[in-house]
Amino acid sequence: MSRLPHPGLDVFVVAGEESGDALGAPVMRALREHHGGATFRGVGGDRMLAEGLHSLFPMEDITAMGFGAVVAKLPLILRRLRETVAAIVANPPDVLLLVDSPDFTHRVARRVRRLRPEIPIVKYVAPTVWAWRPGRARAMTPSIDHVLALFPFEPAVMQRLGGPPTTYVGHPLLSELDRLRPGPGESERRRSGRPVVLALPGSRGQEVRRLASVFGDTFGRLAMAGHDFELVLPTTRRLLSMVTEVTRDWPITPRVVSGHDDKLAAFRSARAALAASGTVTLELALAGVPHVGAYRVAPWEAELAKRVLTVKSALLVNIMLDAPVIPEFLQYDCRPESLAEAMAPLLVDGPERQEQLDGFDHLVALMGTDGKPPAEIAADIVARLAREGRGHAAARQIAASPPFGS
Repeated sequence: MSRLPHPGLDVFVVAGEESGDALGAPVMRALREHHGGATFRGVGGDRMLAEGLHSLFPMEDITAMGFGAVVAKLPLILRRLRETVAAIVANPPDVLLLVDSPDFTHRVARRVRRLRPEIPIVKYVAPTVWAWRPGRARAMTPSIDHVLALFPFEPAVMQRLGGPPTTYVGHPLLSELDRLRPGPGESERRRSGRPVVLALPGSRGQEVRRLASVFGDTFGRLAMAGHDFELVLPTTRRLLSMVTEVTRDWPITPRVVSGHDDKLAAFRSARAALAASGTVTLELALAGVPHVGAYRVAPWEAELAKRVLTVKSALLVNIMLDAPVIPEFLQYDCRPESLAEAMAPLLVDGPERQEQLDGFDHLVALMGTDGKPPAEIAADIVARLAREGRGHAAARQIAASPPFGS
């Protein structure tokens, strides 16, 4: 008689970047706490290791930014790919959870599906097929059983494009909503007194250097027009020295803060912001901070984007609301005079400011998950597929066994 499966789930999880490590860890915790325990092996970083992951190798081995870095690291990445697949195939888990890092994880999925088709495979974070390369959705279908999406519009997009079944589980920022939104004293700080304005020129050094002078000149123009405000620039500890250097000659010297708690405190007290396009604009919207989005890339990147992008806006909030709620100035339109003109109405009460605040309230409603943390919703789906997969595997094993008494 075949041995019954052990009650705790055996989960193989692969993440290849810090963002994936941050997404994967809470799901691991939820699986362990709400689904009868679980053991974890695979590839991950410090956060996943703290949740009990036994990592085959350092996550940094498969992390590379930029074409040159990828080429230099390619032999190691390919070797780690083979090792990852071999570990899964040699000792099949109840479920394979692939977190972000599509270049690596989708290759893992295809090889595992070919060699061990019985293993359920879940992908956490839908690829941005709504922005570019829509054919990626259909290409995932043979190897991915379920996709966990961060944005509420993604399940419908994946279905329309022929992708795998997809469920909106919520964005992890929803778990920080209480820390992003101001308390009573902070709300009063936003409404009265000298306003706090945030400068958010990006999370990468290249972004900061490309936008620094434009942002500095924008704030200078606002001050020359008679606007009095305190300028705060939240950044990471990694970029602290560089940010301090590039903002030294700004007409208004910002108060630079680093660390996550300081950033959240700045968001809670801010009246307005100027931000590089990216996830930070979604954070600002959830925090209820009216803002202007701006971005510049190298000229060749801008020309390429025109050819491949299929969205009208570079801002997630505008995409989700299907309206230009947040003004955005990209590439050649990203000029100090334009940015200052768009920022000025946000510093005072008026229709431009109120339109954004109303849009943000609608956004929070759209992204709601009825109060359940995104990681728990994701864990529920992973656990269900794992147990369904166990049942299918057990049925196949019984069918392949000789009849009782033969």
